[in-house]
Amino acid sequence: MAFPPHFLEEIKARVGLSDLVGRRTKLTKKGREYSGLCPFHNEKSPSFTVNEEKGFYHCFGCGAHGDHVEFVKQTEGVSFPEAIERLADLAGLQMPAQDPHEKQQQQKSATLHEVMDLAAKWFSAQLSSQAGTAARAYLERRKVSDQAVSQFGIGFAPSARTALKEALLARGVTENLMMEAGLIIQPDDGRPSYDRFRDRLMFPIGDRQGRVIAFGGRALGDAPAKYLNSPDTPLFHKGHILYNMASARRKAFDAGNVIVAEGYMDVIALAEAGFEQAVAPLGTAVTEDQLRILWKMAPEPIMCLDGDAAGWRAAQRASERALPLLMPGKSLRFALLPEGVDPDDLIKSEGPRAMADILNKALPLSELLWKKELEGHAVKTPEQKAAFERSLMSLCDQMEDQTVRDYYIKHFKDRLWRWSREQSFQQKGSYSAGKKPERFGRFANQKNKFGKNQVAETPIAKSTKMGRREELLLITVVNHPEILESYFDEFAAIQLFSADLDRLHNAIIEIATSESDLDYDRMKHHLTKRSLFSVVEKFSKDTSGSLDWFAEKEAALEDATQGWLHLVARYERVKLEQDLKVAQKNLEQDVTRENLDRLKLAQKALQEAEGNEADLDGFGVASGRNTGF
Repeated sequence: MAFPPHFLEEIKARVGLSDLVGRRTKLTKKGREYSGLCPFHNEKSPSFTVNEEKGFYHCFGCGAHGDHVEFVKQTEGVSFPEAIERLADLAGLQMPAQDPHEKQQQQKSATLHEVMDLAAKWFSAQLSSQAGTAARAYLERRKVSDQAVSQFGIGFAPSARTALKEALLARGVTENLMMEAGLIIQPDDGRPSYDRFRDRLMFPIGDRQGRVIAFGGRALGDAPAKYLNSPDTPLFHKGHILYNMASARRKAFDAGNVIVAEGYMDVIALAEAGFEQAVAPLGTAVTEDQLRILWKMAPEPIMCLDGDAAGWRAAQRASERALPLLMPGKSLRFALLPEGVDPDDLIKSEGPRAMADILNKALPLSELLWKKELEGHAVKTPEQKAAFERSLMSLCDQMEDQTVRDYYIKHFKDRLWRWSREQSFQQKGSYSAGKKPERFGRFANQKNKFGKNQVAETPIAKSTKMGRREELLLITVVNHPEILESYFDEFAAIQLFSADLDRLHNAIIEIATSESDLDYDRMKHHLTKRSLFSVVEKFSKDTSGSLDWFAEKEAALEDATQGWLHLVARYERVKLEQDLKVAQKNLEQDVTRENLDRLKLAQKALQEAEGNEADLDGFGVASGRNTGF
């Protein structure tokens, strides 16, 4: 059977070619392509490449070449329909039912594309005509360049009731085709049909190949609706398409990100300022299908929203829509503009650099969710705080991916604990006049000296024997509390299974959040008050002649810090190695795309952690030692 083109395009949009090929051979990303050993012939050095952007693979050794369908046919020995069926299953799509009029429908789709192309060219010509004077003046006021007008195919629909209809009739297009393309409207009372778009600036909307499938029109005069989009047609379903999608998809590969603006003019302004990877939904909140399209372009699309109440609501709706779809490595970020400002305004008034600063400071999804829930809750009483925590946990319940959900629960619980402590100290007025408030907040904002290699937020499994290393992670900090001034977040993220060590760890965090200028004597005093210094003595040993000497209070702070950072890096490595084993086991038991993604992320994290232990050059010199670590 023949398959509708839009169905084949949807399969390719949902199933990444590199993911598909990666099920058969290990691929490594190099620039804009992936490379690996060819799955079609035996070779020792890679000659096989996958171009995700262009949608094909090629082997320079044996000449194998093709797309998604060809790869399944060749590797699984199936026919074309069977290959489509297997790809549809991977994409989560139902196979289209056989239709005796299918060929006729495909021919009609091809004809509709021709009609839309004719309409786009006619609108473009009208912008240059005498009738388009006011439209050109509007574009000039908005500082839209001639290059942008040409690049985005901007046109003009005259105010005459049937101008487009008559122009297309003269070119042999029937009223039925115009109706099916959404270009004209047929009144129910039998009156003659008329143009849908009149006295509007016209923005062609393209599909994944860039073919015009719909239009958006901005009113230039008085109109009930400022913006008007084409209705759903055989070519166009607004929840499945993004404005500027075809062009932005190519640019996103180069930029490493994709920007989601609110409207046509924002996308055009961003593109003119150098941000050509910008797209926009079509008058609605971002849909699930649009999110999947965005994640094909970049792992964390940036939602660039107007700085007003409507922009904040749009951010909230996008965050809620994304929750069930989150996967490891797939999320959203939110660039919230100043109040009353949109991207076009900001770029025109302050330039591209100001826009880049906003994008670079985009909030992660977790931060936006926290702000969203905090905004809607009073949090003074224990009951109100409990309600706030429940609302955060209810967000986690909506996340279908177990790994993502677990990390979010841990993140929110950690943040709730820190936030509650901060609130408690503020309410009690426990700070002296000369002491800075919000001590914990100061620690939290310290520059992270680990970069990407922070201590993992999930505990290492009980079966992992950290032994002396766990004890030293705490003993070093007890003897040298100054370490916390720079590395509090790394220390707080450590998870311990020994009950004694865990109590000691929590106590040190509590002391550090409420006390400043800590040294050994003050730390000992506070731990003794909590009857916990005996735990320190229990785990402290005479290590003057061993490799643990840096943990002693006599060691120089510089050496203690270096030794402690080395332990933290090794702690992280153990956790990453465990994550990799779990991911490998999950993939062996259940070969799914999600499990494959988890394995890739675990492998990447472990590779990035290679060689990240603390630099131990000169270690011990500050303490008067020449011993290596």
